[in-house]
Amino acid sequence: MKPIAVAGHVCLDIIPSFAARSWDIGELMVPGKLIDVGKALLSTGGAVSNTGLALHRLGAPVRLVGKTGDDLFADSIASLFESQGVGLSQGLVRNASVPTSYTVVINPPGIDRIFFHCPGANDAFGPEDVSPEEIQGCSIFHFGYPTLMKRMFEGEGAELETVLKIAKTQRLATSLDMSLPDPASPAGKAPWRKILERCLPYVDMYVPSIEEVISMLYSGSPFSYDRALLRQATDELFGMGAGLAMIKLGTNGVYLRTSSSHSRLEFLGSLGCNVDAWTDQEIFAPIFEVEVAGTTGCGDSAIAGFLMSAANGLSPNEALEIAAATGACRAESPDAVSGIPKLDLLRKRIAHGWKTMQPNTIIQSF
Repeated sequence: MKPIAVAGHVCLDIIPSFAARSWDIGELMVPGKLIDVGKALLSTGGAVSNTGLALHRLGAPVRLVGKTGDDLFADSIASLFESQGVGLSQGLVRNASVPTSYTVVINPPGIDRIFFHCPGANDAFGPEDVSPEEIQGCSIFHFGYPTLMKRMFEGEGAELETVLKIAKTQRLATSLDMSLPDPASPAGKAPWRKILERCLPYVDMYVPSIEEVISMLYSGSPFSYDRALLRQATDELFGMGAGLAMIKLGTNGVYLRTSSSHSRLEFLGSLGCNVDAWTDQEIFAPIFEVEVAGTTGCGDSAIAGFLMSAANGLSPNEALEIAAATGACRAESPDAVSGIPKLDLLRKRIAHGWKTMQPNTIIQSF
């Protein structure tokens, strides 16, 4: 199996532990007050970590491409990557002129999480950080979270387009994921429809969430999504140039629609897939029943399952089912990757009758 390159946003998450009691926001946000906390969990975050390490856990050879500073936080990210597999940190580009991106996650019981985020090196990431030599020989190039990377959305996405073109010069299948921008932030105010029109001709597999689709195509208007809206949105995405769209629906499952153009899907043939079987498909997969321990990174893990399936030449139905299953396995562990098994074990679990859940939103029968 050829390696899968995963590039884009990477950061260090610092998560202090709190006493297991009910907390009030008024207790925390008091100037000058000292709050006793427990041991801090250090973990890597962002698309490079969440999707890349999930692919590694599934059994794919991966090349992780991201940018950090040259500081202790960068050392921590590299060390955490290496703890998952020797050599996984080799694609990290260090730059002493910028700080490593980090997030302090305040998550006491009884209060919704509060995030203190430093974009750091992610805002400085540019096409020069994607070495053609680093991704040469890969099968797929996945890029995640341009919404959290300043140079990727400035200038109507000109540098994001360049990054995708670099992958295309290496004849790689390309995949693009988003994160939902704060409407009040510079990313939220960026012209995302224009950015998509510019970049999707170089995106074979567009894999956003339904919330991101609505935000970027319809300016975040209130909506009640159903099959008609999903078809309308994917028609627009195909019109902009995407080859297929896998849309994450949260607890309602995963939706896949592929182009009716056989030639637009020829990239799947290079992965060993049956292009005829993938052409003009519309499929829905529900989520699997699990005991939920955490949900951070479930969407990224679903993407990993989908890309792993495509890279192994599987059918679209099985690819979407494995995407849903990988996201479910992620939810069974408190961290982002430890619950994800090898692909063959995941397929066996599905084959042995793993139950699925009915979607909360009524989606017409597929």
